[in-house]
Amino acid sequence: MIRTALSAEAETIAALHLRARSTYYPGGLPDDGIDWTAAWRGAVERPDGQVLCVVEAGAVIGVASFRTPDGAAADTVKLFQFHVDPGHWRAGVGTALHTACLEQWRADGRRTAVLDVHVENLRARAFYLRQGWVPDPENPPADGADHLYLRYAVTGERGE
Repeated sequence: MIRTALSAEAETIAALHLRARSTYYPGGLPDDGIDWTAAWRGAVERPDGQVLCVVEAGAVIGVASFRTPDGAAADTVKLFQFHVDPGHWRAGVGTALHTACLEQWRADGRRTAVLDVHVENLRARAFYLRQGWVPDPENPPADGADHLYLRYAVTGERGE
């Protein structure tokens, strides 16, 4: 089942976030000093954003957070976080969650979606490209950049 996340799930979501992000940092997840439980609670409670979660057998196994980025057009949405618990990779959870995001964006009248992905997160990069995301021509990567910017035409077919 995919539904809107609850504030009470912030700690569970933060733990899932940590497990997923830890997989693509070769030396382990750096200590960024962020209180991720508080950050996720804020995302869930934010009136101008939305957090969707995938729940299976009572456990949150996937999560996506999105909203209009500051300074962007109202028809643009940014996918800020998208994580599937590593124990559920390659089972269709991410694809189902991505589809739910697209359905919500279309219902909200969004035309364009953007995201940034860590360049070393090859699994996520491949996933997004399979879903139809393309490199963002307005934000080409700088030499040595640690993030790649992608764009999706919500109103088009598979990001085109």
